[in-house]
Amino acid sequence: MENKNMEPICELNCNVDDITGEAIGFAMDRLYEAGALEVFTVPIGMKKSRPGILIHVVCREAEKETMLQVLFKHTTTIGVRENLIRRYAMERHIETVETPYGPVRCKVSEGYGVKRSKLEYEDVSRIAKENEVAIETVLKQIEM
Repeated sequence: MENKNMEPICELNCNVDDITGEAIGFAMDRLYEAGALEVFTVPIGMKKSRPGILIHVVCREAEKETMLQVLFKHTTTIGVRENLIRRYAMERHIETVETPYGPVRCKVSEGYGVKRSKLEYEDVSRIAKENEVAIETVLKQIEM
């Protein structure tokens, strides 16, 4: 039985040891802008006992070539590894909830017998700044 929430995706990985943290952050931003589903880094040990960084990118197959171009353009890597994998995801949608602070967006995820909801960070952060209170204070007052 085919799961409608399963999609084939690509996992792209490369190691770098001659790049600044700022350049890695810049590359990560470009990867997200280009359509990456996930981007993260992991500290690794490389040959000759040098510390390095593993850059890990998850994307749809249709965006793979774009991700490769971004990786080669914005990092110092000279090689990228690819793994084809399956991703299972819950259905997601945004709802708006009324709060004492006004409307706040809430991400709702459902599937596999599970339902979760989480207030959007950007909205909660904005409210905390506008009211000069901690994020935790806003969350406690809005608590769903």
